[in-house]
Amino acid sequence: MTDPLTSRAAPLRMRRRRLVAPDPALPREVPCGTEAVVVGAGVAGVSAAVVLAERGVRVILLEAAAHLGGRLGAWPEVLPDGSEQVVEHGFHAFFRHYYTWRAVLARIDPGLRFLAPVGGYPVISRRWPDEDLSGLPAAPPLNLLTLLLRSKSLSWRDMAGADPDAGRALLAYDRATTTAELDGLDAAAFLDRLGVSERTRGMLFEAFARSFFCDQDGLSAGELVAMFHYYFLGNPEGIGFDAPATDHRTAIWDPLARYLRGYGAEVQTGRGATRLVPAGQGWRVETDAGELATRHVVLALDPAGLRDLLAASPEAAASAPRFAAQCAGLRTAPPFAVTRLWLDRDVAPERGVFSAVSGERTLDSITVYSRLEAPSAEWAARTGGSVVELHSYACPEPDAKAATEAMHAELRGLWHEVRAAEVLHAHQQHEATAPAFPPGTAGTRPGVRTDARGVRVAGDFVELPYLAGLMERAAMSGVLAANDVLAEAGAAAEPVDGVPQRGLLAGVPRIRGRA
Repeated sequence: MTDPLTSRAAPLRMRRRRLVAPDPALPREVPCGTEAVVVGAGVAGVSAAVVLAERGVRVILLEAAAHLGGRLGAWPEVLPDGSEQVVEHGFHAFFRHYYTWRAVLARIDPGLRFLAPVGGYPVISRRWPDEDLSGLPAAPPLNLLTLLLRSKSLSWRDMAGADPDAGRALLAYDRATTTAELDGLDAAAFLDRLGVSERTRGMLFEAFARSFFCDQDGLSAGELVAMFHYYFLGNPEGIGFDAPATDHRTAIWDPLARYLRGYGAEVQTGRGATRLVPAGQGWRVETDAGELATRHVVLALDPAGLRDLLAASPEAAASAPRFAAQCAGLRTAPPFAVTRLWLDRDVAPERGVFSAVSGERTLDSITVYSRLEAPSAEWAARTGGSVVELHSYACPEPDAKAATEAMHAELRGLWHEVRAAEVLHAHQQHEATAPAFPPGTAGTRPGVRTDARGVRVAGDFVELPYLAGLMERAAMSGVLAANDVLAEAGAAAEPVDGVPQRGLLAGVPRIRGRA
């Protein structure tokens, strides 16, 4: 399926790759009577449910929350003026190499017309001039050369002074080699080893590293290099991204729920799984509203939810000791905080729709929602105000109130026009549901297939055979889980595309015998 929002063809033969191809000798549809229960209706669970329902599987999709979406979920909130706005778990960038997720979204809008380019990708700081990471060529070494020529933060001196082996590692991503060399090292130590200036590190590396919801000392250097390849050095579409032009509930979740029901799927919100019990050749999924019997289960929960479910399922754990051990070892990243502010005046016209922030203790990004999505723009036009969202990816504050106070103070330090603005309403969130990728944990997380026959796992923490990140890792895991069900049922796989899986210098040996 052609994505109308992909960029021009990339140089150096860097192209999207077909990672999974369907066997043309196999039927598309599953045998009559095939059924599956999908637990969790975020990006991963809905992606799995869409593929299964399309192929004739009788799907029951369970979601404990009152709304779909997980960390991309959206729900209404009434403002003090009586108007209703839909809020979310924070801004998400829909990068153009999210091939799997965009293919799922194309089911509800083949032209992806609800997505609009966000524009620039500025990194801002109180200490240094802004950087803009958008508009670079897609492939190395052209993107690196262009960045070097135009960057205010990266100089030839930085390049000359950088550790050559650390620089090689960035360009030489290969799953096995990168994991062996770097998974035991944390991202902060790797950046220390890279040896660039404080300014280069702060403006080009640290803001990127924190966007994975982890502090640098809690993120594997192997994961950092993998994501650097995925988003920058191995991305055929370039670093540009899009976002929905309206709220996520209207643009994504209500249409996907209708799509699923159109294929006969049951979409049940407010119903969470409490226990998983082996039952003959299948499973019994106990919920807070009764139990369901099924042959196939897809567990698409966040790390803590999956860990808790297996801990409450001793019979399932006993039947699948490897899976139980993997779930017990899952770790959650530090809390993230999101605060959306409705202000009584607009911000300066030169402010970017989305800005990554470097050098602040708490604030990691700013999104001007009144320049991003229609409902916020309509509110701003009616009131003369603006809607600004603040995000702390690995929040050091203990609760939502403290996070809001800290981020608001840092915003006022960055954008002086906000100092006099009155906050008419604030929506605050503070939760720990994102996965952690600490040093030394590669290979310890569950994969899609488990030793509990009939149980698959999907989510943005799952060990996948292919490189992907954030929303795309969730969507890809969901489609791969669905493919495993289809394979058991004798049906053809859903195709999966991805980025080149190895870096430009993959296979080049170390320069001085160290990573």
